[in-house]
Amino acid sequence: MILKETLQHIIEAQQKNLKHPKQQNTPRTLTKNINLTLPYAIIITGIRRCGKSTLLQQIMNTTNSKYYFNFEDHRANNFQLEDFQKLEETLYEKFGSENCYFFDEIQNVEKWELYIRTTLDKGKHCIIITGSNASLLSKELGTKLTGRHLQHELFPFSYKEYLTFTSTNAGPKTFEKYLKNGGFPEYLHFGHSEILQELLNDIIMRDIIVRHKLRSQKTIKEMTLYLISNTGTEFSYTQLAKTFNLGSTNSAISFVSYLEDSYLLFTIPKFSCSLKKQAVNPKKIYVIDNGLADVNTVSFSTNKGRMLENIVFLALRRIYKKNIFYFKEKQECDFIIKDAEKITQAIQVCHNLTEENKNREINGLIEALEMFDLPEGLILTFNQQDTLKIGEKNIKIIPVWHWLENY
Repeated sequence: MILKETLQHIIEAQQKNLKHPKQQNTPRTLTKNINLTLPYAIIITGIRRCGKSTLLQQIMNTTNSKYYFNFEDHRANNFQLEDFQKLEETLYEKFGSENCYFFDEIQNVEKWELYIRTTLDKGKHCIIITGSNASLLSKELGTKLTGRHLQHELFPFSYKEYLTFTSTNAGPKTFEKYLKNGGFPEYLHFGHSEILQELLNDIIMRDIIVRHKLRSQKTIKEMTLYLISNTGTEFSYTQLAKTFNLGSTNSAISFVSYLEDSYLLFTIPKFSCSLKKQAVNPKKIYVIDNGLADVNTVSFSTNKGRMLENIVFLALRRIYKKNIFYFKEKQECDFIIKDAEKITQAIQVCHNLTEENKNREINGLIEALEMFDLPEGLILTFNQQDTLKIGEKNIKIIPVWHWLENY
């Protein structure tokens, strides 16, 4: 339980912070997908510090609503389900009647979904919720808010958003900076590596170790850094369990799932027509942001090919979500995209296509094109542009920075 007077103080303090929003002048692409007229709870999930609160503030400015509460506030640690009624009363007394509610990091309140469901049933709409843990939110949404919510994901700045934030134009020079620095707004603004180092520590401690009551803090951090350092490469849960003496493969599966739930890392499977084989095949790992990987590891930034591949993955992940695979038979293709039960795209990523590596890069793409009967494939490079005709297959070679203008 929390005192009403305490709620009043918290609301006043949070409203003052709202008067000085950061990155307000950088519109997020996600905004155009958010419809405030539907009687649904709108859920926005994403990694910590990617701009969810700022996005909420931008949306609030379009509604003139002041019904906002951030449950990450340490003064609200004792907030419980029964306190929502008290919160409503306090907001009403201060701001009058409103029909739009904005709640930051609501998953910190146990059984929050019951309140949201009741509020929707009363005819309220325009409920915007953010959270930094995909699994916790999905679990509650699936049981209590089925058919009554719309879910969106927010990532650090895309390349287009980065250009807006930095007031620069697309091209090799700006893209090289984005490739290294990534898209976390605060890091781009201040430029201090400690910001992303502390963010990583915060995610590991709060979203993984504390939330899941784990004792092996050192092991979790070492494994996280290991996976980040191996972005774009294959791994198996069995190998991971052996490397870090986890005791069982199930422990490795659980730990990686926690990292995915926090949006720190992503995995994609090797494509197979057999779902059973797909489940046991090695997966590939990718990280949420190049800048975060760069300041927390040594090896990531030395491999420009992996950095480029990670940027491409993030662009694809924003759109295709779980429908991204890698292809590997005799040769390998970095990404294939599934749409409506059919493979529709094959994409190879190579920092610089040379006479020495072109056969490997092209042959992997061609094998994927032939396997899925696709007429055209794509090779994304740092700054090369060309077209090739290999038999009946067409291959476009495009700079990633130019390709990203459509993402």
